[in-house]
Amino acid sequence: MVKILSSKGGEFSLIDSLNIDPEKKERIIKAATGVFAKNGYQNASTNEIVKEAKVSKGILFHYFKSKKDLYVSLYEHLSSMLTEKIYERVDWENHDIFETIRAITLIKFELFSVYPDLIDFLKGGFLEDSPEVKDDIENIKNKMIENSFTKLFSSMDTSKFKEGLNVKRSVQIIYWTFEGIANQQQQKVKSLSVADINREEVLAEIDGYVEMLQTAFYK
Repeated sequence: MVKILSSKGGEFSLIDSLNIDPEKKERIIKAATGVFAKNGYQNASTNEIVKEAKVSKGILFHYFKSKKDLYVSLYEHLSSMLTEKIYERVDWENHDIFETIRAITLIKFELFSVYPDLIDFLKGGFLEDSPEVKDDIENIKNKMIENSFTKLFSSMDTSKFKEGLNVKRSVQIIYWTFEGIANQQQQKVKSLSVADINREEVLAEIDGYVEMLQTAFYK
């Protein structure tokens, strides 16, 4: 069983604080992630989730008031967990924005194959337009992006940027470019294992974008 339940610090979601047997919690998280990833919020069935998790519906709704509560809590938990997994592997002593985002992109790329349901769930949540959960997910997304930018800016060497540039907007463009690359690669490797990924091909594509962006933004 792929373990997707972990939290080592930072802010804790409702799921982190649940007083429930860890193995049972893991089953609920894994089942809900898979069902929501496959069906989206609106079409996901809590009956299917409890069946996959091998728990009763009473147990599920003892800990989560509704399907919405489960979905939003899961999105918050998995977003935090994925960010944590990425950040713990980044060398924050390197203050070059391109090298840092390049490293983050490669880590994300590897995680796409290790946690396919998790990535599909988060991607689905990012695009979710159901009025019932849209605002809650938007708030979590905005908070996550704000925290990511704060983390990047706190360790970034801004002296390399051209004079007169709006550094924050420049970083946004750089960030969005690499997010697009990561999303493209996600689609390519959905059916592959990490061992089957052509890292040289990925690195060559990333480095091509790095060269273009450095020319545009660096002195």
